[in-house]
Amino acid sequence: MNPSIARLALLKWNRFHTVAVLVLGIGWALDSFEVTLINNVLGVLKSQWNLSANATSAILSVWFIGLMIGAASFGYLADRFGRRRIFLASLLLYGSFTFLTAFAPNYDFLIIARFITAVGVGAEYSAINAAISEFIPSRQRGAAGAAVMNFWTIGGIAASLLALVLFAVLPPDFGWRVAFGFGALVAFSTVLLRRHLPESPRWLATHGDQEGADDIVERIAQGQVRFATRPTPAKAVKRAGILSHAGALIRFYPGRLALGCLLDFSEASGYYGLFAFLPLVVLPLLKLPAGQLPWFYLIGNVGALAGGIAVSLLLDRLGRKSTVMMFYGATAIGTLIFAHFIQGTSSIIIGFTLVNLLATGSWISAYPTFSELFPTELRASGIGLSVAFGRLGAAFSPFLITAAAAQFGPGGALAMLAGFWLIGFAAMLAYAMRGTEGRHQPLETLSPHRG
Repeated sequence: MNPSIARLALLKWNRFHTVAVLVLGIGWALDSFEVTLINNVLGVLKSQWNLSANATSAILSVWFIGLMIGAASFGYLADRFGRRRIFLASLLLYGSFTFLTAFAPNYDFLIIARFITAVGVGAEYSAINAAISEFIPSRQRGAAGAAVMNFWTIGGIAASLLALVLFAVLPPDFGWRVAFGFGALVAFSTVLLRRHLPESPRWLATHGDQEGADDIVERIAQGQVRFATRPTPAKAVKRAGILSHAGALIRFYPGRLALGCLLDFSEASGYYGLFAFLPLVVLPLLKLPAGQLPWFYLIGNVGALAGGIAVSLLLDRLGRKSTVMMFYGATAIGTLIFAHFIQGTSSIIIGFTLVNLLATGSWISAYPTFSELFPTELRASGIGLSVAFGRLGAAFSPFLITAAAAQFGPGGALAMLAGFWLIGFAAMLAYAMRGTEGRHQPLETLSPHRG
């Protein structure tokens, strides 16, 4: 192993690692803020523009299509041009079109703005997960990755609180616009913080800039947190295209790519289906006012935070395989049990909070697990393709939820969601029998370069 990279894997936790988790985590919180916010205001948009159930579902689905395109394309770009450029560009793209969303004059404009915003968020999935796994020492890599993912819950709580306050003091048809404008402001502010993070030394070493990698590792070891921008090394721009990256993953790492795709498909279909279940099925069924929806997400995300914290404690202690299987299996069971809570506002909140705790723990355990299984030169591409495949399920999940509920009732819709979670459980079980356990292992030991 490269001596400098071997040193990076063995470093003691210091100020740099804490700042990296916080700065990358804030961006992840913004992604959650965006997703949770649109769920909070779906009822308002439906009333304001007289939207049908399918038109409302399309607002959710177009988001996942944008995520799919952004994750796959920017994952490749992060491997070609570096993590740093992409995690800065993704926030700029996100912030710009979130700002434009606040001024959407009609449904069509909103759909277009949401789509392009989602492309920026998809870029975040690839660049952030690749960067955090490559910065963090081996013994804390699982916990740090889970900690960054936990900012998703914090963003969700912030979005729900903001929606409650704005709906209380402003007309609903104006309040949702202010909320999106606030998200754009925070995004642009976060760009200023992220610009001080360095390029991944692993990426630099892989692309021929060993001197730059050595310098960054030395400064990370000293706990520095402000890094000057370095020019991209000449060897960083390769001729290999996105199809070549995908082909290399399929040829050399088919089992790992399949695991990433299935884990992400499972959690995306199940998780976003669960969140679509509330506004699309529960509210119309119980005739609850749209203004109550933020309370569901606020309290539910408190439970989600508990699930994420549990995963942070378990990934580097219990291991990836056991933690992922335990949470995915428990989420499938909990989703089935949730059907018995569909009786009134209080019981629904309790049931949703418990299921959200398990569901959040599941996907938070999945990302650090499959992100570390790809080699540095293909890591962001592997993450991006896994996320893109997963968004296929998420894009159709809202439509499937409404169809299953119409045909079989809420219990049938929840049974379908439980089936999605079982896909991830089965995939991890199959991998656990022969695959590598990533706990405490250096990335280069887990995924050596091949061809």
